[in-house]
Amino acid sequence: MQKIGIIAKGNKPEAVQVVKELVGWLKDHKVEGFVEPEMAQPVSSPSLDKQEMPLTVDMVVVLGGDGTLLAAARSLQKNRVPILGVNLGGLGFLTEITLDELYPMLEAILRGEYKTDERMLLEVRVWRDEKVIEEFTVLNDIVINKGALARIIELETSVDNAHLTTFRADGLIIATPTGSTGYSLSAGGPIVYPSLQSIIITPICPHNLTNRPIIVPKEATINVALCSGDKEVFLTLDGQVGFKMNLQDRVEVKKGEGFINLIKSPSRGYFEVLRQKLMWGADIVSKR
Repeated sequence: MQKIGIIAKGNKPEAVQVVKELVGWLKDHKVEGFVEPEMAQPVSSPSLDKQEMPLTVDMVVVLGGDGTLLAAARSLQKNRVPILGVNLGGLGFLTEITLDELYPMLEAILRGEYKTDERMLLEVRVWRDEKVIEEFTVLNDIVINKGALARIIELETSVDNAHLTTFRADGLIIATPTGSTGYSLSAGGPIVYPSLQSIIITPICPHNLTNRPIIVPKEATINVALCSGDKEVFLTLDGQVGFKMNLQDRVEVKKGEGFINLIKSPSRGYFEVLRQKLMWGADIVSKR
């Protein structure tokens, strides 16, 4: 590793301080550190924008929470640059490395002692009047849902051109295994092991209580058409990008061509992360 990119939430003072220390540490270890342009002046470091960074660096350190990593993933996915997610506080399934573990982890990485997880992506196309009007790539999920005061909506859903059902619900979540521990989980969806590479379809508060989440193969193509609803229906991608949908808009979802390489913690497995983040067994331990 000769060049390492650093992405952090610039509006957090603690993040700026961590980046300063990290840039100095990398320099001491004869590694060139690059930050985003908005962070360059506060930390006195060379910068690269989101398009240049994946083409230049050997890996990227993301400092923040899952939201920061999701935003970074959209710009890094085409070049498959390894990403080390470092949690600066809050609940993080993707940023599983703690700040205390950062420098020992980097030392191991510089020695070549690390492993990565390949996380699948979803490719999303929005069709309107038989034309593609938007295209996105997401790591977590896409969500179609109604506004706070809107009525229940109808979403005609098919898998590989075979009719699944028309969901009458508050909305619908289509998630990757990585996204299975996000909004989909809150809506009653299953936790799916990341390497299974499948797609999860989870209705949000369905009118028909027998509508349950369903897992389909990674090769499947899912189409969801907005059949009814008022003006307050939105499409949201990874919880960060979105826009208002029109009646008869169709959302096409399938596995993306690329993937995200997440550097794994050497000391903490996936099940341990689940136990810690979801507090499994906490009541049992406290009563002992």
